[in-house]
Amino acid sequence: MISANLSAIFYLISGVLFILALRGLSSPETSRQGNFFGIIGMIIAITVTFLAVGNFSTGLIYVFIFLLVGGGIGAFIAYKIPMTAMPELVAGFHSLVGLAAVFVAISAFINPSAFNLGSPGNIKLASLIEMSIGAAVGAITFSGSVIAFLKLQGIMSGAPITFKGQHILNALILISIIVLTYFLCATQSSNLFWILIGISFLIGFLLIIPIGGADMPVVISMLNSYSGWAAAGIGFTLENSALIITGALVGSSGAILSYIMCKGMNRSFFNVILGGFGATEQSKSNQGKEQKPVKSGNADDAAFLMKNASSVIIVPGYGMAVAQAQHALREMVDALKKLDVKVSYAIHPVAGRMPGHMNVLLAEANVPYDEVFELEEINNDFANADVAYVIGANDVTNPVAKTDPQSPIYGMPVLDVEKCKSVLFVKRSLSAGYAGIDNDLFYRDNTLMLFADAKKMTEEIIKSL
Repeated sequence: MISANLSAIFYLISGVLFILALRGLSSPETSRQGNFFGIIGMIIAITVTFLAVGNFSTGLIYVFIFLLVGGGIGAFIAYKIPMTAMPELVAGFHSLVGLAAVFVAISAFINPSAFNLGSPGNIKLASLIEMSIGAAVGAITFSGSVIAFLKLQGIMSGAPITFKGQHILNALILISIIVLTYFLCATQSSNLFWILIGISFLIGFLLIIPIGGADMPVVISMLNSYSGWAAAGIGFTLENSALIITGALVGSSGAILSYIMCKGMNRSFFNVILGGFGATEQSKSNQGKEQKPVKSGNADDAAFLMKNASSVIIVPGYGMAVAQAQHALREMVDALKKLDVKVSYAIHPVAGRMPGHMNVLLAEANVPYDEVFELEEINNDFANADVAYVIGANDVTNPVAKTDPQSPIYGMPVLDVEKCKSVLFVKRSLSAGYAGIDNDLFYRDNTLMLFADAKKMTEEIIKSL
């Protein structure tokens, strides 16, 4: 048994560690340290929570068993999952956080006396409001994350799924959640509680299905925020300060990141969180379009251009992640450096399927941090570079984002790759990117397409160098 004052002190320490974890994760150089702080903070929070219970009953033994089983499954998945599937994993784990919030709210509503919230039909008003909000946000997080997982995994189409009157329906459901919460607090009817959870699951599906693949990184960040707020709401219900602190940190940081990403993609933050409200229809100009001629080359051509260049900019994307080509890319860059070629990396904010995806892969290959630049830092350098080596990055290099108002990526800041003297584009085929549109960069006079697996092509270029 641990005293309430001592519990509060340890919860405060864990909260500080969580803040230090977020600060560490803001930079690739300190991300490992940030993860370490987060792990220690969570161990302290869980340990104190168990010690605060005091009565180690049979039920608590079951909790330990489930904790070990769940922790073992999570550790196994984390160990086995490839970096290419990390966005799907994050979406899947977000869904579990939301579902956990729903289950806790259900438990508290059915048996409020176990949580010192009153008795059935006579639950404290503040607690009822808190559990209603936690349950609703948790249900939205669960169903929305399931849809995000299905889209990222390719089980369902990444294209926006829309129907007439969709936004009006979403608005009515959101209003009905507020109305139901009011009447639930007034009557404490179990029927209203179950209806509230049911329509919250429904709105989660409806909010995510109209969001297209190009905006999926924002969706992942947004769902991360939702999961945090759901946890914070349940933290109030359980009167657990560690859960409140953790949830608030996750919720606020996820919301801020979503806003930053929306700004970087020229998207409306409110449009995205309201289910793509006001999104433009995807241009159908690519369908049935006459195929343009492209120039294709091989590894020898690419090696010749790069070893005779004074500066090369590498543009990595999801294709590099799929091929696991980051280590080969690092070897190629080392070979170019020996030839006195200046090499740098250009990272788009939404390259890959989640924020920081490319940074993590490059760090895994021990790429020096001072060679990696964000879009704002390096975009002006393309005009002065001799060669751009695009390895699996499609939508984030598409010039149509600056020229076609009907394009689903119009207005999104893209890397000005087309301004390079020569562009080497590594891709398996001319297929469309995740946004489902053609890339005009393929057909530019200064572009040489290298049709191959990213890793295999890079390894062949190393041999040629």
